[in-house]
Amino acid sequence: MALILFDLDNTLLADDSDYLWGQYLCDLGVVDREDYEIRNQLFYKDYLSGNMDIHAFLSFALAPLKQLPLPKLLSLRADFVATQIDSIIAPGAAGLIEKHRNRGDTLVVITATNRFITAPIVSKLGIPHLIATEPTIGATGFDGDYQPPACFQAGKLERLSIWLKTYRIKQEGSYAYSDSHNDLALLEWADFPHAVDPDEKLKTAAINRKWPVISLR
Repeated sequence: MALILFDLDNTLLADDSDYLWGQYLCDLGVVDREDYEIRNQLFYKDYLSGNMDIHAFLSFALAPLKQLPLPKLLSLRADFVATQIDSIIAPGAAGLIEKHRNRGDTLVVITATNRFITAPIVSKLGIPHLIATEPTIGATGFDGDYQPPACFQAGKLERLSIWLKTYRIKQEGSYAYSDSHNDLALLEWADFPHAVDPDEKLKTAAINRKWPVISLR
């Protein structure tokens, strides 16, 4: 029984749920499109280039959680998952997940996208464990902040280390799947790293390291 670590966005999904959530809020007029859409696109470009300021991004991305009451947020999230996520689940994702499930492996999604967005998506995929950026909650609901470290780049390994100690799971024989060069540290940590529909930087790194390069699309 091995530990299996899946990135979510552009790995098991064929798009980015964090970016799409922002666009969804723009489309509904929940946030001001003129400002929010431009900033959302700029942050996404920074992410793709590996230059994103995760703290600035989370201050931006978590603000709507603070501004809206929880019942409204839950309603929006349910509609978002139903209308935006089903169509972008990578065609090969279910087969890969099932292969590892049939082996009795421990399945985990580890993602920079916050838990509020990703929890129902991971549940839909049938994966029992989620390591994600954790929005914090105040007296009246989400407070727009998060519990450090953010689950991004080296922060993924920090959060993974805490999770492994909690569940008393060992690293030996572990697999990791990701599309992004932002996850190089995570892939290098795993015994069996896999580049999944990788960006150019990760594809080059995977070829140089002789890692498997696969597609779920």
